[in-house]
Amino acid sequence: MIVPKNFIRKLWWDGRMGHSTYLMFLLAFVNFILITYSYLIDGSAIFEKFISDLWLFSIIFVMLYFPVSILIGRWHTKTQISVEMTMKMLADPITARMIRTLLDVQTGKAGKEEIEEFRRFVSEIEKRDIKEF
Repeated sequence: MIVPKNFIRKLWWDGRMGHSTYLMFLLAFVNFILITYSYLIDGSAIFEKFISDLWLFSIIFVMLYFPVSILIGRWHTKTQISVEMTMKMLADPITARMIRTLLDVQTGKAGKEEIEEFRRFVSEIEKRDIKEF
């Protein structure tokens, strides 16, 4: 059996993504509901009259929480992601080099060696199999 390149690292990446994106979200969400119910509803004479059961509280909470989180997510996508991507791009030396080389080619400042080096660099990226990552 041949083990693919970076097999353990890929498993580590997949495990972290599953953990942080799905499992921890679910656990944190359930934990938040339980703590909120415990502090806000349980033992409070005012709130217990309206919401006496954890399941009822959970249903009401989910019905309010997800629409609000979707609205906040939409706002984030429309306003904040472009800022985050710009910040990442400005900090990425490879992107800066590629843009500079493209500008140099357009303005005639790039020499043939630099253009060929850039072309080899991009060709190496294109040749990579996605399975290598």
